Amino acid sequence: MADVRRVEEGLGNTTTSLIKEEVHEHHHHDDEKVEKFVISNKDREEIKGETQDHHLEEDKKAGEGIVLNNQIIKSKRIATLDAFRGLTIVLMILVDDAGGAYARIDHSPWNGCTLADFVMPFFLFIVGVAIALAFKRVPNVSDAVKKIVVRTLKLLFWGILLQGGYSHAPNDLSYGVDMKHIRWCGILQQRIALVYLIVALIETMTVKMRPTVLGSGYFTIFNAYRWQWIGGFIAFVIYMITTYALYVPDWNYMLDDDNGGTKRLITVKCGMRGHLGPACNAVGYVDRQVWGVNHLYSQPVWIRLKACTLSYPESGPLRENAPTWCLGPFEPEGLLSSISAILSGTIGVHYGHVLIHFKGHCERLKQWVSMGFGLLILAVILHFTDAIPLNKQLYSFSYVCFTAGAAGIVFSGFYILIDVWGIRTPFLFLEWIGMNAMLVFVMAAQGIFPAFINGWYYETPEKSLVHWIEKHVFINVWKSERVGTLLYVMFAEITFWGVVAGILHKLGIYWKL
Repeated sequence: MADVRRVEEGLGNTTTSLIKEEVHEHHHHDDEKVEKFVISNKDREEIKGETQDHHLEEDKKAGEGIVLNNQIIKSKRIATLDAFRGLTIVLMILVDDAGGAYARIDHSPWNGCTLADFVMPFFLFIVGVAIALAFKRVPNVSDAVKKIVVRTLKLLFWGILLQGGYSHAPNDLSYGVDMKHIRWCGILQQRIALVYLIVALIETMTVKMRPTVLGSGYFTIFNAYRWQWIGGFIAFVIYMITTYALYVPDWNYMLDDDNGGTKRLITVKCGMRGHLGPACNAVGYVDRQVWGVNHLYSQPVWIRLKACTLSYPESGPLRENAPTWCLGPFEPEGLLSSISAILSGTIGVHYGHVLIHFKGHCERLKQWVSMGFGLLILAVILHFTDAIPLNKQLYSFSYVCFTAGAAGIVFSGFYILIDVWGIRTPFLFLEWIGMNAMLVFVMAAQGIFPAFINGWYYETPEKSLVHWIEKHVFINVWKSERVGTLLYVMFAEITFWGVVAGILHKLGIYWKL
């Protein structure tokens, strides 16, 4: 069995040669891959040439089957991967569309961590897990690199289209963007694309450096994939040195006058190093220098800080003596913070490696849970000693540890419930959404579908089916805008797209990059 395990994991030659062929079933997402192994006493070399599919929706193949003596032993796929990805999409819809009504679940204005602040790291975590599974075998490195680059370009395209300013969905029916103010950074085009590119390239380029067999001991898997951790450490060093050593000078931005038509120049005084506040941090300075102040996100969450508004933690009118930076631009998905985010993807890759190499539930959970709690403890110590505060906008190291640890614990919990105990039915809608994550992200989280519906209105754009349902079916019935908005998001958006994703799954329809 040890020899069979080594070939199943793609980890070198065995004493008994195995001829391997892959059989892909017709249905895309139901136990897609069955692997056949036929014992051959003549052929002593492992036959290479496995096909590699790099689609994110197909990266989740961890369970595989084998045929010994003409008997197929087929293991079920790991449903936790789909459910976790679906959970992340659901959280994004919830905090984006209900965060305005419930500021406590919206992004933290600066230091701290709210429900919304878990979404991006959870995305990067599951991307890392998927990368580990997708590049478990790399028969042709050059072909794999080409596919990685092509996918990165697709992420850049969709990111700029959806979040660069071209799309104004869902409420504004116009489209188009002034290239002088296009936003180059965003969830897809900067954060996920960059992390995916770096982490996937490291995984691909180091495939021949992996050992054939893991030794005993908890840390052997870390040593086996040390190049991945070295890459993450380099990203950490670049981020920390730049954050604390880079000198941040004064900076300016143009502010539209309330009367319209005129602009005035606002100067923010800095002249310091190592500052972790909103105005003078190195993360913002790097983005202003690389992208230009006009290409950054123009509505940063720090406007909800006590220093800026009396309505804290909600949005409201500015204080009369509000600092000059309160209305300034800041890019939450910027370059330096995305370099720090590479660590989130690296930790996700580690969880994927554990899934590949350890076949027993207890072995996997021992690795996952211990690392998850270890990261949480480290983050709490760093935050409450004021060494490195939790901060999503800066993507601080403590924030990386806290959110990655939380992702690991949630992932482990899902694994116990769904794949160990077999409690799958309550999580089916999350699986369905996770299988079609890109479609639900674009149509729901980015508001493309409600924008299409809003395009069919009566007299004014405010009199559309979407607005009518939200107002008359939810808000007016419950006599509360907050409760009505929350219920609308839960049922008219999340539940609706869960049903749609389930139907598409039954039809075998998936949108993949």
